[in-house]
Amino acid sequence: MVRLISDMLCRLIERQPAGVYGWRVIDMGRESFDELVSDALDELPPELARLMDNVAIFVEDVPPPGEDLLGLYEGIPLTERDEGYLMATPDRITIYRLPMLARCDSPDDVRHEVVVTVAHEIAHHFGIDDDRLHELGYG
Repeated sequence: MVRLISDMLCRLIERQPAGVYGWRVIDMGRESFDELVSDALDELPPELARLMDNVAIFVEDVPPPGEDLLGLYEGIPLTERDEGYLMATPDRITIYRLPMLARCDSPDDVRHEVVVTVAHEIAHHFGIDDDRLHELGYG
């Protein structure tokens, strides 16, 4: 199951144009950025989207103090849930707008990074850890 999910995420990322990361901040408002996140979710393969369970996706401007993050998954991965999981609050995936804009050189780079980050955090929801994501090339 993890292999199937990682293959689907790899195919999704491979369809995105490659980005070159720099230090100037792209001028992109919150609404436009939110649309990119929504588009990235819409691009998920339907069979993958159907498997997502009890997870909410948010956009915030900055990560928690002292953290250098583009995204964050908080919750209990599907692979670790058991019968005691009933009535749990939703897992949370947060995508951080300003650090992403600071790393990208163009709106196309931002779009690519949003897709990669959304896929990365969704992979955590499915129980795929950072080591495996790095092995797959999108860590």
